[in-house]
Amino acid sequence: MTAHRRPHVMHTFANNDGVPYLSWFMERAAKEGNVHFSFLILYPTRPKMLEEIRSYGFECEWIKFDDKRRARGMIWAVPKMWWYMMRYRPDIVHGHLFDDTLPAMVAAFFARIKVRLFTRQDSCFHWNYAPRWVFLDRLNALLATRVIAVSEDTRTFTTEKEHVAASKVGMVHHGIPPEPFTTINENVKEKLRERFGLHNSFPVIGTVARFIEWKGYRHIVEAAGVIVKSYPNAKFLFCGSGPQRPEIEKRVKDSGLQEHVVFTGWVDREDVPSLYRTMDVYLHAADHEPFGFVFAEAMMSGVPVVSTRTGGFADVVKDDRTGVVVNERSGKALANGVLALLKKDPVAVGRAGCELALDRFSFDRMWAGYMAEYQMALNTNG
Repeated sequence: MTAHRRPHVMHTFANNDGVPYLSWFMERAAKEGNVHFSFLILYPTRPKMLEEIRSYGFECEWIKFDDKRRARGMIWAVPKMWWYMMRYRPDIVHGHLFDDTLPAMVAAFFARIKVRLFTRQDSCFHWNYAPRWVFLDRLNALLATRVIAVSEDTRTFTTEKEHVAASKVGMVHHGIPPEPFTTINENVKEKLRERFGLHNSFPVIGTVARFIEWKGYRHIVEAAGVIVKSYPNAKFLFCGSGPQRPEIEKRVKDSGLQEHVVFTGWVDREDVPSLYRTMDVYLHAADHEPFGFVFAEAMMSGVPVVSTRTGGFADVVKDDRTGVVVNERSGKALANGVLALLKKDPVAVGRAGCELALDRFSFDRMWAGYMAEYQMALNTNG
């Protein structure tokens, strides 16, 4: 974008007080100087990222927002967001999550910001779990001048289900810096193996996800019951928190799998790359997933991935050389995918998957994709 004028992009983000990829965006923008960012953060308490953002020389404003009172919070956020947009006059407003995107698109429309785009990260959530709010997804798309899908699934859903013109929908895969996931910390890895009792276990099959229905833990429990018949020393790591955990714990107990399943509890974020290294297989069982950061992290760590056909994984894995895509969302199908992988050369699959992820899911590629989207939008609407 250096051949063009330096745009001002105002990002909006809700319900998080620290977002890794926004930090990566700030670092790159501060280093390259070819784009100026400002931020509106919707959060119930003063967000941790506020001072971090300002330390890079970018404006950041906090708007108090409680997602437990979502409707009222979004209504109150609109005039405040409008006021900040009128004050800072960005060239582009970029929404990221539904709770910030809806008020941001409304405010930007009335502030006459010509370029209004958002990253479509929630895909079919409202369609599956809250259909009465689908009209608000359509309103977002109507008010936006550009919609950025994070996977082919998301793009197809947006165009076919919500009838958004294909010309209005772009796609930029999420990306992550590869360094943490391509560097081995043997000491941390060994401590995690000891902590979770993984010595003499094979295969170690891990999942990093919240305990919520659409992440598919119930399928994994069913799959575990099949896999342990062939691998009596198999161990499953369930890494996450969430409201469905008691239900999953009961399923594990009722299935007699207590000795094979470890509920890891909290793992420090800086230890997660080493956590992946304890795994022989990463199992991604989501019913739907707009993109899925975790499978990209696992792939960069060299762990072979077995996944349902969802999100960015299905976009890039086209044969069993780089990973295994399971077409049916069921425990039996997932188990068959894992067993098929283990009969091959899982180390070679992990190595090939790592090379693929470094090419397709790097932060450099994500950054370049958004810079191109910003410039195209300015050229079209500026």
